[in-house]
Amino acid sequence: MSLQMGTNSNFVADVVGISPFQQGILEAVRESCGVIALLVLALLAGLAEPLVGVGMLILVAVGLGSYALVGNFAWLLVASLVWSQGMHVWMPLPHSMTLALAEPGQAGRRIGQVHAAGAGGAAIGLVAGWFLHAVLGVEIRPLYVLAGVASLFAAAACLGIPRRIKTERPRFVFRRKYWLYYILCFLEGWRKQIFVAFAGFLLVRQYGVSLETMLLLWIAIHAITYVASPIVGRTIDRVGEKSVLVFYFACLTVFFVGYAFLRNKYALYAIYVIDSSFFALAMAMTTYVNRIAPKREHTATLSMGVAMNHVAAVSMPLVGGLLWKYAGYQWAFLAGAFAAAVSILPSLLMPSRPDGHATST
Repeated sequence: MSLQMGTNSNFVADVVGISPFQQGILEAVRESCGVIALLVLALLAGLAEPLVGVGMLILVAVGLGSYALVGNFAWLLVASLVWSQGMHVWMPLPHSMTLALAEPGQAGRRIGQVHAAGAGGAAIGLVAGWFLHAVLGVEIRPLYVLAGVASLFAAAACLGIPRRIKTERPRFVFRRKYWLYYILCFLEGWRKQIFVAFAGFLLVRQYGVSLETMLLLWIAIHAITYVASPIVGRTIDRVGEKSVLVFYFACLTVFFVGYAFLRNKYALYAIYVIDSSFFALAMAMTTYVNRIAPKREHTATLSMGVAMNHVAAVSMPLVGGLLWKYAGYQWAFLAGAFAAAVSILPSLLMPSRPDGHATST
């Protein structure tokens, strides 16, 4: 996935040649898979989560690998739907499997380790992509084949995870007592999708940033995430989710205002790297689920959070694309700043201190 993120802005802007509005349509269609993922997980309830992961990661491999053949916007949509559906069903599984295996009171630490492992793998993939493109002159399309092969290895790795971890009933979990989590997921989907759809696109479209530079930026992002994720996990265990999330959303508000008004390319590089690295702090929303929900509801609750996230993620790229087209890109990023600022309020309503390990019975 790091190769997809690192190459996507250059691929869609320079190779396929889509407009900002088409970029909004692409992200909206792709993110609709997040809502469908809730239904898919419900239908698969009771199956071993590692085996579900195998199937979904194979879809990711097929979709990403087929980017090598994409020639126009229509086929870009089709390929994106394939890998995106697999990825969105997969998204809650690493966290739910980690929570199932974590020792009491160690959820943040274990999730931090999983994030660090992902960041390490992402950094290796990006270095390989940079070397192949910048040194050996490999074009962008074969890099997607490499990404697909990596996903196949990930599917094989799932076979080594204990199959006793299952998605248990109830299939759907929508409870009033989890309302803070749902609101935070919705607003985070709003804010994050503005970033995903338009931050890299801004650098490439407005400032002509090369693929080599974008890959280097993502290498820096994952190097920081690798170091920071375990620290963030331990911090969440120590001080609780409230302090971490208030800090997270306050900083994101500033970053998005920066996207809107800064004109210095190197300042935008810094914001892009720091903003992306700060996503590690969002793991506090997952550990919050570990505190408020019993283990039998973890996957279903996380999946509902993914769905809430994607209700916003489907609509905001379209809104952002329209804002960019008719009012200027600044307004797309100001919409993201608004979502980040509003997210501070529900974060402040969380309990002030961690209450030990999750409600696990």
